[in-house]
Amino acid sequence: MAAVLSITGCGRAQSSQARLSTDQGMLVGAWRSTVVFRTGPLAEMKGLEFLYAYNAGGTMTESSNYDEAANSSPPAYGVWKQIAPLTFETKYVFYTTQAPGPGDGAPIGGDWWPSGHGVLTETITLADDGRTYRSTITLATYDRAGSPIAGNGEGTGAGTRIVF
Repeated sequence: MAAVLSITGCGRAQSSQARLSTDQGMLVGAWRSTVVFRTGPLAEMKGLEFLYAYNAGGTMTESSNYDEAANSSPPAYGVWKQIAPLTFETKYVFYTTQAPGPGDGAPIGGDWWPSGHGVLTETITLADDGRTYRSTITLATYDRAGSPIAGNGEGTGAGTRIVF
């Protein structure tokens, strides 16, 4: 009888650590998000969308529908971690570019040269069903020497899991 009570008692109670472990897998996969920046240089981008791939083990990749726009950035790469049940933090880095100046020795054309990098930090809160999320996002930018550039940004996101 004691064994039965012990087994059924353990089977019903789930520790918070077990819940965190289970929730962690809920972010893994592909996501599509609309992002609206209220402030900063990305506030001018209308209809901004991000695609994310969250990998088991804590790495991630991001790409946007503006990746090919002039003076934009290529995909971003980063990491993610769980910070509370159904809540995750991501930090991802991308390079920024600019048209070469006259002193750069570049031929005249459509090339874009390195100008620094940006860091996006996002806090994601998943819905209970794991199919959608809401997020807050901040942008910090840096020049080629790694010094902060004024005019960072803040915004919000709304994501949907990509499924078959």
